[in-house]
Amino acid sequence: MEYTIEAVTTVWGISLVIGLVVIAVVALLLHMIRNTAGAIENGAADIWTQGKLVANNTIHIPTLLGTTNSVVDQIHENAGEILKNAVVIVTHIDGCPGCPDCVLVHTTN
Repeated sequence: MEYTIEAVTTVWGISLVIGLVVIAVVALLLHMIRNTAGAIENGAADIWTQGKLVANNTIHIPTLLGTTNSVVDQIHENAGEILKNAVVIVTHIDGCPGCPDCVLVHTTN
């Protein structure tokens, strides 16, 4: 079987065009994969950074909780004293006709 030069040239031309199209498609797909991988890497880096920030914030919770509990204890003690004084005032009001002596005595002491 003999092939003409035109037939061989046509087959080579078509083969080269198909090869170039395949190379172009593969290059495009590889470029898309590279871009997607870069986006995933950036997203993972952002997640890592936010995770470190959360860990840094939560590491201080035991210290802050101790301080908070101390302040709450002080507030509780002061609230008890305020309640006692309020009871004394209410008791005095119940028995006092609103005399100016009581006002003067308590403001000068």
